[in-house]
Amino acid sequence: MASSKIAITLDTTLVRKIDHLVRDRIFPSRSRAIQDAVAEKMVRYDRGRLAGECAKLNPKEEQAIADEGLSSEVEQWPIY
Repeated sequence: MASSKIAITLDTTLVRKIDHLVRDRIFPSRSRAIQDAVAEKMVRYDRGRLAGECAKLNPKEEQAIADEGLSSEVEQWPIY
């Protein structure tokens, strides 16, 4: 995967915490710690968006669509 360099500004306390994780060998570098944190945040964001879209669905309408689809499939099954 291609990478791009960016410059960021972080609170000193946060930098110390990241450095502590690097010292404890939780992460090999500051860069990797920040990459992993951003990637995890993006996953959470995507899950939240999906949950938000799912919350817009009407359960009764979705069940009716599912039942309709199932009944039409059952009618096509051969009888033995």
